[in-house]
Amino acid sequence: MTSTPLEAGNIRPIRIEDEMRASYVDYAMSVNVARAIPDVRDGLKPVQRRILYAMSELNLAAGNPYKKCATVVGEVMGKWHPHGDTPIYDALVRMAQDFAQRYPLVDGQGNFGSIDGDPPAAMRYTEARMTGISSEILADIEKNTVNFQSNFSDSLQEPMVLPSRVPNLLINGASGIGVSLATNIPPHNLSEVCDAVSAIIENPDIATDDLTNIIKGPDFPTGGIIFGRQAIKQTYADGRGRIVVRARSHVEEIRNGRAAIIVTEVPYQVNKAALVARIADLVKQRKIDGISDLRDESDRHGMRIVIELSRGGQARAVLNSLYKHTSMQTTFAVNMLALVDREPRTIRLKTALEAYIDFRREVVRRRSEFDLEKARDRAHILEGLLKAIDQLDAVIATIRASASADAARTALQQQPFGLSERQAQAVLDMQLRRLAALERKRLEDEYAALIQEINYLEDLLANPRKMDFLIKEETIEMKKLHGDERKTQIVEQEVEDFSEEDLVPHQEVLITLTNRGYIKRVPLETYRPQHRGGRGIRGGDIREADAIRRMVVADTHDYLLFFTDRGRVFQLRAHEVPDSSRIARGTPIVNLIEIEPTELITAVVGTPNFEQAFMLLATKQGEIKKTPLKEFESVRRAGLISMGLEDGDELVFARLASDDDDVMLVSTQGKAIRFTVKELRSASRTSGGVRGMKLQGADDQIVAMETVVPNAMLLTLSETGLGKRTDFEEYPRHSRGGQGVVTHNVTARTGRVVAARAVMPDYELMVVSQSGIVMRTTVDSVSKVGRSAQGVHVMNVGANDGVAGMEIVDLSKAPPAVINNDPAADLTIGTDGGDGASGNGNGNGRNPRGGRSRKK
Repeated sequence: MTSTPLEAGNIRPIRIEDEMRASYVDYAMSVNVARAIPDVRDGLKPVQRRILYAMSELNLAAGNPYKKCATVVGEVMGKWHPHGDTPIYDALVRMAQDFAQRYPLVDGQGNFGSIDGDPPAAMRYTEARMTGISSEILADIEKNTVNFQSNFSDSLQEPMVLPSRVPNLLINGASGIGVSLATNIPPHNLSEVCDAVSAIIENPDIATDDLTNIIKGPDFPTGGIIFGRQAIKQTYADGRGRIVVRARSHVEEIRNGRAAIIVTEVPYQVNKAALVARIADLVKQRKIDGISDLRDESDRHGMRIVIELSRGGQARAVLNSLYKHTSMQTTFAVNMLALVDREPRTIRLKTALEAYIDFRREVVRRRSEFDLEKARDRAHILEGLLKAIDQLDAVIATIRASASADAARTALQQQPFGLSERQAQAVLDMQLRRLAALERKRLEDEYAALIQEINYLEDLLANPRKMDFLIKEETIEMKKLHGDERKTQIVEQEVEDFSEEDLVPHQEVLITLTNRGYIKRVPLETYRPQHRGGRGIRGGDIREADAIRRMVVADTHDYLLFFTDRGRVFQLRAHEVPDSSRIARGTPIVNLIEIEPTELITAVVGTPNFEQAFMLLATKQGEIKKTPLKEFESVRRAGLISMGLEDGDELVFARLASDDDDVMLVSTQGKAIRFTVKELRSASRTSGGVRGMKLQGADDQIVAMETVVPNAMLLTLSETGLGKRTDFEEYPRHSRGGQGVVTHNVTARTGRVVAARAVMPDYELMVVSQSGIVMRTTVDSVSKVGRSAQGVHVMNVGANDGVAGMEIVDLSKAPPAVINNDPAADLTIGTDGGDGASGNGNGNGRNPRGGRSRKK
């Protein structure tokens, strides 16, 4: 075989560098445009677009029966996308995963993988159809709204872009790696994006900062928490940026007083199984301490990773370690790269929205032109039919006299009829039933409606502003049909400046501390108000020889100061106390603060800030001290000295006060002394106190220290549950150091005084017994009597039980009391002495006096 020599004119000398450069650029643009980068208009890559179009051609709309994914993949590969079945099926699977897509475009049936990284089943086992949103992306495609192009074999036509009615690029985001280019666009909330589209239509000059007030930030399908509004604004302004995302977690008490960190949401694109395995490895390598057990309790109801803490484990320290060493905190690198006019460009938030609006203008214009042309064609035919019906006898005669259909058609185009060729053909094709009077009326109505539609479409096409308002109306409709609430929470602070309290809602809570050192936080509404004399409901699983020692009503954002019998002070935020159920024992306080095993917490004070004047401290032997509250603002974890104590004395009470207040000390023997706070000198934090009250005997001690509140009363309570209210005016002002006056008639019936508080008539009262029974009642149900009276039953305690303490609830600050969903909490006390067991037959959960509480 002889070869044909090349002609000299076909040989072109070229530098190899130039040829390589040109070929590489062509290849790179082909990959980027035809494979990796989404279009700014419909937010889809070519393979995704072809999958949706193929499913539409297969009639797999939302609500229709499913078909095997192998059918879809074969349709796409054979007609539109000749790149192998694996990448097509992988793209289809991702479009169906609710943890990968904020708004899935494919409704899958079968195993489509999991957030644990499990692979999907083979395409021959799984089935799919379109979702409602993907149907909106394909809406009006049959109305010449987009351009089509030839497929790879030039045998079929495929859409170059889909006429999406939703801004898919922003709501579902995109990720892809091309040649020297990459895109990573986060998903957003549909409702917010639709509002932003409407805002730009209303005000085209709106600033990006204003748009970020509408679109708060990314909204990931897996939820999580984003830190830093400023980083989001900068990202939207530049089209590039880094957004920090953390897992959502909280602390629960699980069993035996053990606390556990519960992870319910992870950052976007985090493999949950890999996260759990990573945590386990770090615990084995001793890089994270304080974890005793780790398990994944996730099910079809949601995610739940349980990280059980050891007895000495600190939840905050463990979480900080997890954020540092695991993917519980990740950074989402935003690179908003998309095809604009078939060229890759980095776009800003407003640019993306404007490009979508411009595209919708083109779609609506082309759709309106298509509808107008169809309406005009139909109106033209109806005009001919109506004209023929008006001259029916002449038309019939002309047709009967014609030799053929062609001759009849030609005759109808002549005078006196004057029909066009299409109108004449429509008359010849008209069925005889159309000659009925009712059918004529229908034709006239249809013609009138078409004329109205033609006028509307012509006016719409002539007024671009009306077209914009139509786009806005359709966008609002999409929001109503498919909008939902945000899944991802956004915190204003940057992660470095973030504190745990930024995620904690304001809530009134009751914090209890037992003699054995178990502390817990319970929502205040758990305990429903009861009438005095009730038995209350169980407030905790109290062991023998244990009892609730201190109660504090506080906001979750308040600071808690813990004072010990040794004169030391520790500090926590209220939300740092683990939330527990009403009957749970609580968490050992030693897990939260570095208190000595033999040290006892004797006073707990809650304050929203440190702007008040002084902290008053009182000891068991009657000494008192006044220290500026500012000195307690910064308390290290190991604690600080709050008061110097004499040998054998103990710090027992702490109260907030100012120089304008009067203070009262109350003893177990029923004595009280009142003097001014101003009389006390301001002392340093480490100094000792001065005598506040002279006690009667070695068994007498201070049981209360209260500041006198105008129009308030002193409520005293004995260990047998007898209580009373007395006006502060009945207590004369003395100098500190005296014995005081009688405030409660102490007898064998009453027992010793155990507590006293300053109260207002609209306050409520929380009373706790030594066995852990907690009762909530109103202050105005306690009788108002003189200083020397014994009082009435406030709480009906058992024979081997006694009142341990009480706390007041200021209703002007507390939320309205509601019934907890816990059936055990739905206990209401009726008249004096009622127990609180519901279902007593009277229909309102109230019992007569002297009733017994039900067994828990």
